Amino acid sequence: METVELKVEGMDCEGCVKSVTRMLSGLPGVQKADVSLAQANAKVTYDPSRVDVPAMKKAVERAGYKAP
Repeated sequence: METVELKVEGMDCEGCVKSVTRMLSGLPGVQKADVSLAQANAKVTYDPSRVDVPAMKKAVERAGYKAP
Protein backbone atom coordinates (compact mmCIF):
# COMPACT_ATOMS: atom_id res chain seq x y z
CA MET A 1 0.00 0.00 0.00
CA GLU A 2 1.06 3.55 -0.74
CA THR A 3 -0.27 6.93 0.36
CA VAL A 4 -0.58 10.01 -1.82
CA GLU A 5 -1.80 13.51 -1.01
CA LEU A 6 -3.94 15.16 -3.67
CA LYS A 7 -4.83 18.84 -3.74
CA VAL A 8 -8.60 19.33 -4.10
CA GLU A 9 -9.91 22.73 -5.19
CA GLY A 10 -13.49 23.96 -5.03
CA MET A 11 -14.76 22.31 -1.83
CA ASP A 12 -16.69 24.64 0.48
CA CYS A 13 -18.75 22.40 2.79
CA GLU A 14 -18.93 19.00 4.45
CA GLY A 15 -21.18 17.78 1.63
CA CYS A 16 -18.28 18.43 -0.74
CA VAL A 17 -15.98 16.39 1.50
CA LYS A 18 -18.45 13.49 1.54
CA SER A 19 -18.82 13.59 -2.23
CA VAL A 20 -15.06 13.49 -2.86
CA THR A 21 -14.60 10.79 -0.20
CA ARG A 22 -17.33 8.66 -1.79
CA MET A 23 -15.84 8.98 -5.30
CA LEU A 24 -12.32 8.13 -4.15
CA SER A 25 -13.41 5.29 -1.87
CA GLY A 26 -15.36 3.76 -4.74
CA LEU A 27 -12.25 3.21 -6.83
CA PRO A 28 -10.91 -0.35 -6.89
CA GLY A 29 -7.64 -0.46 -4.95
CA VAL A 30 -8.39 2.49 -2.68
CA GLN A 31 -8.20 1.34 0.93
CA LYS A 32 -8.80 4.69 2.64
CA ALA A 33 -9.53 8.29 1.65
CA ASP A 34 -9.23 11.09 4.21
CA VAL A 35 -10.53 14.34 2.73
CA SER A 36 -9.90 17.63 4.55
CA LEU A 37 -11.97 20.74 3.85
CA ALA A 38 -9.61 22.95 5.90
CA GLN A 39 -6.48 21.73 4.11
CA ALA A 40 -8.18 21.37 0.70
CA ASN A 41 -6.65 17.96 0.15
CA ALA A 42 -7.23 14.23 0.17
CA LYS A 43 -4.84 11.67 1.64
CA VAL A 44 -5.44 8.39 -0.14
CA THR A 45 -4.06 4.99 0.84
CA TYR A 46 -4.14 2.71 -2.18
CA ASP A 47 -2.78 -0.37 -3.94
CA PRO A 48 -0.65 0.93 -6.84
CA SER A 49 -1.16 -2.30 -8.78
CA ARG A 50 -4.92 -1.59 -8.93
CA VAL A 51 -5.28 2.20 -9.21
CA ASP A 52 -3.06 5.15 -10.13
CA VAL A 53 -2.97 8.85 -9.30
CA PRO A 54 -4.46 10.01 -12.64
CA ALA A 55 -7.50 7.78 -11.98
CA MET A 56 -7.90 9.35 -8.53
CA LYS A 57 -7.71 12.85 -10.01
CA LYS A 58 -10.38 11.90 -12.56
CA ALA A 59 -12.62 10.65 -9.73
CA VAL A 60 -12.25 14.00 -7.92
CA GLU A 61 -13.11 15.82 -11.15
CA ARG A 62 -16.17 13.57 -11.70
CA ALA A 63 -17.33 14.68 -8.25
CA GLY A 64 -17.20 18.27 -9.55
CA TYR A 65 -13.92 19.54 -8.09
CA LYS A 66 -10.42 20.26 -9.38
CA ALA A 67 -7.42 18.07 -8.60
CA PRO A 68 -4.42 19.92 -10.11
